[in-house]
Amino acid sequence: MHRTIKIGLLTALILSPLYAWDEVQKETQQTSVREAIDSFGKTEQKEVSIVEKFKGMFTDGKVSGQVRSMYAGYEQKADANVDTYATALGGLLKYELASLNGFNAAVAFTTSEDLGFATGDRDTAKNNDELSSSKGNYTQMGEAYINYAYDTFNFRAGRQRIDTPLADSDDIRMIPNTFEAYIATYNISDFSFTAGNLQHWQGIDAGLQNPWIETGEDGTWFAGMAFTSTVNFSAWYYNITKMTNASYAEIDYSYEISQNMSFFIAMQYLHESELDNSAIAADIYGAMAEFYLYGIGFNVAYNKADKKENKESFSGFGGGTLFTSMDTMILDEIAKDRDARATVGGLVYKMGDLNFLYAYGDFVGDADGSPAKVKAHIVEQDMGFEYNVNEELVVTAIYILEEDKESIVSNENDWNRLQVMVEYDF
Repeated sequence: MHRTIKIGLLTALILSPLYAWDEVQKETQQTSVREAIDSFGKTEQKEVSIVEKFKGMFTDGKVSGQVRSMYAGYEQKADANVDTYATALGGLLKYELASLNGFNAAVAFTTSEDLGFATGDRDTAKNNDELSSSKGNYTQMGEAYINYAYDTFNFRAGRQRIDTPLADSDDIRMIPNTFEAYIATYNISDFSFTAGNLQHWQGIDAGLQNPWIETGEDGTWFAGMAFTSTVNFSAWYYNITKMTNASYAEIDYSYEISQNMSFFIAMQYLHESELDNSAIAADIYGAMAEFYLYGIGFNVAYNKADKKENKESFSGFGGGTLFTSMDTMILDEIAKDRDARATVGGLVYKMGDLNFLYAYGDFVGDADGSPAKVKAHIVEQDMGFEYNVNEELVVTAIYILEEDKESIVSNENDWNRLQVMVEYDF
């Protein structure tokens, strides 16, 4: 009896592990198959996660833009010249993706359309083509870029808006300047470094008749460095291919005397050397001083261009960086083959949501190298105001008077100009 029980227990002890092992094997095989299925599921889940993140670039993207309406007209003083005017409606619509692993992208469309009932007739040359081109309409994909950012490094490729000394957006009409470019920036401590290549540009300063024109025959290479502290300093170099090598430097200093009193001083220098007989060469010096007292700002600026035989200066792709550049007049206009200088003085006043501006510019060129030995003397006055209705809506107006002081007969340099703009940002 006891022997029989011992044999039974021994058999159970032997068979139980075998049975258990068999069950474990079955369970393991089942689990392995399940794990295999789960692994596929998990792989799919990972892909979904990446897709979700990718989708997040779109769902978390931002839409911004502006609606802008503008009237601009010229009243000509010379009898042979026709008064021109135009009124346009347009603006900007931009969509920017959210960042994913440092990458994002954006696209922006800019458009301007003349309002026929408030625009001069083209058949009689009364149309002002600064707003929407001679065709009366202008639409471009002004921005379309891919951006990568890591820590303090940033790289952007494609159509984009930039602001550097010799290439800037100059957003003073309906269509700002934008560029097809590849630009890298890096910031460290108080220093920032920029380098890139410009291929094409479009906008008000490029002319609205032929969008996306070349920035030099083979583009423009440029690099710049800026130091920001109590004293700010920047230095830039541009190789505008087949046109000019340009070097630019600027230094400025500001000091707050009290809560209601401060001053600002700056100096600049632009050197351009000719390439491939382009006739672009210049040495231009400049200085500026501003003084603010209880909301009123007084400023004076001066630029001097040294004569280069049969050469002229180039202020860049945009409004230019010279301290004396005004709404319309810049030193380039009179600096060809002569010593030229410009002095601009003005004041600004802020009263609540209202800003007022007055500036007087005196542009003088010595007798040039031509047989006629012609002098130049042009005066421009800018008077303007800006009213910020709220954070989104602003109304601005500027009235410009330009006069040729050298000629006793009215010519193309004698006119008045009025511009009124209403802009809503969103």
